[in-house]
Amino acid sequence: MSNMQTSSQPSKVLNVMLWLAQGLLALTFVGTAVWKLATPRADLAAAMPWMGEVPPAFFYATALLDLLAGLGVILPSLTRIKPGLTVLGALGGAALMVGAIVFHLSRGEAESTPFNFFLGALALFVAWGRRSRK
Repeated sequence: MSNMQTSSQPSKVLNVMLWLAQGLLALTFVGTAVWKLATPRADLAAAMPWMGEVPPAFFYATALLDLLAGLGVILPSLTRIKPGLTVLGALGGAALMVGAIVFHLSRGEAESTPFNFFLGALALFVAWGRRSRK
């Protein structure tokens, strides 16, 4: 019986870690989207100049992608409706972070990328952990 307990323990720990990662990603992505949409761009640009230097369509597209990534990484698993879509949401979040890293590096803003690397790695962890095990 102790064999059964030890063999199921890693999957329980992994599941908790995945839920924590998904929650952090959802909170960060959705929070960023709401922040971008609810705060005047001039105020945002004072904190992060790039937000005022890009076309409005690009800026609002980033807010929409943040929102979609945040919802996509948590809702399918949480509602248990098509939970496999969580993997796609996580991969979308990782792709968004790759785009952010390339964008900031192209502007000489390497100091802005560590959090993007962290979120991208977290999203890839979720994609790996929630992939279907067939």
